[in-house]
Parts: sequence; C-alpha cells; structure tokens
Amino acid sequence: MFRMWGKIWKDNRLIRDTIAENGDYSLSRTAMVLQGLQQICHDLDLSVPIWLDSSISDFRRHDKTRFTADSFIEEIDFDYLEIQVLEE
Repeated sequence: MFRMWGKIWKDNRLIRDTIAENGDYSLSRTAMVLQGLQQICHDLDLSVPIWLDSSISDFRRHDKTRFTADSFIEEIDFDYLEIQVLEE
C-alpha cells in the first residue's frame, strides 16, 4: 500500500495532518504521488500547490518536500505544507 503523510506546520508546531493511501499499483509512482497530494489537500481543505523546481528536487532526493507560500496561489495561514512518503 502506498501511503503519504501530509502535515501543516506553523511556528514549528504541527497544526494538522492526514495520511493518503493508494493500493492501485497499476498507476505509476508519479501518479500515486500526485493523487496522494490531491487527497491530502482535499482532506486539509487546501488548494493543490504548484511543484517548484526546489520541491521536485527535494522530493526526488528524500521522498519528502515542503510547499511554502510561494507554491500556493491562494494566501495561506500557516508556514508550510510538508508531504512525505511513508510506505511504498
């Protein structure tokens, strides 16, 4: 089961979190990551952030990245959204 953890951070404190799961292994890993991000954003009532080059680079290296205010079209009331792959 593919699992991805989404966390909202503000002032170095975890505000809210959720876990997205996907068991459809007919999808590519990229598709599972994108669906996981959409599910996390839906659960946390956020718009889906834009993948910047730095986000892509961090995610490729660490299976984890942060989306700051620069990644969102709408204004956010937290410091960043962090996503991390827990299980593949």
